[in-house]
Amino acid sequence: MPPGRFATAINCMDGRVQLPVIAYLKERCGVDYVDMITEPGPIKLLAERTYLTRIDSVRGLVDVSINKHGSRHIAIAGHHDCAGNPVDKDTQLKQIAASIKLIKSWGHAAEVIGLWVDENGMVEEFE
Repeated sequence: MPPGRFATAINCMDGRVQLPVIAYLKERCGVDYVDMITEPGPIKLLAERTYLTRIDSVRGLVDVSINKHGSRHIAIAGHHDCAGNPVDKDTQLKQIAASIKLIKSWGHAAEVIGLWVDENGMVEEFE
């Protein structure tokens, strides 16, 4: 595989949001590839901090992306009509903010941003 620059996305497993998040991060971060770490409703998982084993798994995968692929950008994404986190946008934005705080506490030398994907596949960024 050719070398390239990477970003990391912690994204929902929902296939509708994969390509919009990848396209957004490739353009916004100027990268060639996006390491995709998926969970159903990852912003709920990280914000509520209930399932520590799953959070540790996500953190370990982020570590691989940062340490092996040299990623310097981490995005956490939520989206409209999420089956794994069926709450309104305002609640999701609060979960994104809490998720960003947790990810930043992991101490990586990387920019951490929040993304929300609407019903049309449009990506909004939150820091």
